[in-house]
Amino acid sequence: MTAARKVRKAVIPAAGLGTRFLPATKAVPKEMLPIVDVPTIQLVIDEAVRAGITDVVVINGRHKGAIEDHFDHAYELEHTLRERGNTKLADAMSAISTMVRLISVRQKQPLGLGHAVLCAREAIGDEAFAILLGDDLIDNDNDPGIAQLARVYEATGAGAIAIVEVPPGKEHMYGIVAGERDATGHMRIREMVEKPKPGTSPSRWAIVGRYVVPPTIWGYLAATKPGAGGEIQLTDALREVSRSPEGLYGVVVEGTRHDAGDRLGYLRANLAYAMKTDLRKDVIELCREVLATADKP
Repeated sequence: MTAARKVRKAVIPAAGLGTRFLPATKAVPKEMLPIVDVPTIQLVIDEAVRAGITDVVVINGRHKGAIEDHFDHAYELEHTLRERGNTKLADAMSAISTMVRLISVRQKQPLGLGHAVLCAREAIGDEAFAILLGDDLIDNDNDPGIAQLARVYEATGAGAIAIVEVPPGKEHMYGIVAGERDATGHMRIREMVEKPKPGTSPSRWAIVGRYVVPPTIWGYLAATKPGAGGEIQLTDALREVSRSPEGLYGVVVEGTRHDAGDRLGYLRANLAYAMKTDLRKDVIELCREVLATADKP
């Protein structure tokens, strides 16, 4: 690995309206919805920090000021906690404001994921960077999901994206890739399509919300025309990366993925993360109680 290939920066698109969680997201950014007692976006940023990323560019929209506030110092809160003798909690609140260098960039028009990433160009500069979607959580305490992709880029110079095999008939919900495996087991991507029509998918390997991309993607994003849904699709620019000399790998990331952008997936994530806390025994008992009465009229 060369120093030039070290992945130090990340982009988190967070300008969406969160319509699947209305009315909760009418006034609260969906990225601030808690997984147990931690905002979803904090878990995503924690993954990036544990992977060695120092700068995170959050692509914000209107009414998303709560995200910036959360990662700022809350002097009054910390002071009050210390006065009450709750030093441990005060230290935890203080640590949130110093966990990463946060840069907020406004996406002024909802022109798609590709456009959201392009909004970070000036803040990122001419270097490789990670993209983490706030709807996707990768639970791996030992080896952060984005770190697994960063290692592929740092070793090869090729872009790397997380992929999972989806059930038959679900391909139209995702960006789909196809290609051949190399000696490492990673897929050298040769084909890519955004949300293929039923029956036309080249495979069942779907892109999920973790990417590490070379700086050449900026030119491809800038040249990308509106695609599926009339939006500028990140997948279209990634397709060009896959055709470039650097190439693009699909990587099956180790860890448990939770789709926190789906209501059922969000509930599942809350249960899974609660099971890792001191609430574990109580959560198990609560689930037993709910299941025992589930079939009663």
